[in-house]
Amino acid sequence: MVQLNSRPGAEAGDNRHPGRRILVIEARFYENIADELYAGAVAEIEAQGASHDRVVVPGALEIPQAMIAAVAAGRFEDDADSYHGVVALGCVIRGETAHYDVVVENANHWLMSVAIDDAIPVGNAILTVENEQQALDRARGGRAGKGGDAARACFALIEAADHFQGEDR
Repeated sequence: MVQLNSRPGAEAGDNRHPGRRILVIEARFYENIADELYAGAVAEIEAQGASHDRVVVPGALEIPQAMIAAVAAGRFEDDADSYHGVVALGCVIRGETAHYDVVVENANHWLMSVAIDDAIPVGNAILTVENEQQALDRARGGRAGKGGDAARACFALIEAADHFQGEDR
């Protein structure tokens, strides 16, 4: 049966995804925030027994473009080198112009568009905040931070897809 509500630190939920590969796409525009998000995502991925590859892009708008490049390269096909899901990490901090709205709307829209069109489990930790302190508050905390949350969301969607395909683990 699929359990879609795993929480950080729940030992019963650890090591449930050995052999899974996750693509982590990380926007480094705010490096200190990206470091925290990445640490949390990796802690959760490793706790689940999975492996990951890391692709670094400049900002949040580039995350969907990196994901579609992986799709176009056949990296989500059903073979030994395939990814089973994506964890998107980044941060957009509101400034004085409308650029924030453009970046937030488009990064999230196109990320979800690719995920839905190509049936790819995606955990989204593109933070949308008013200031750096809000971002740090959300990013910090290891597995309990938003990076860990995004990895758990990705694994929950992988489990849901397995369930619907009759492949419960």
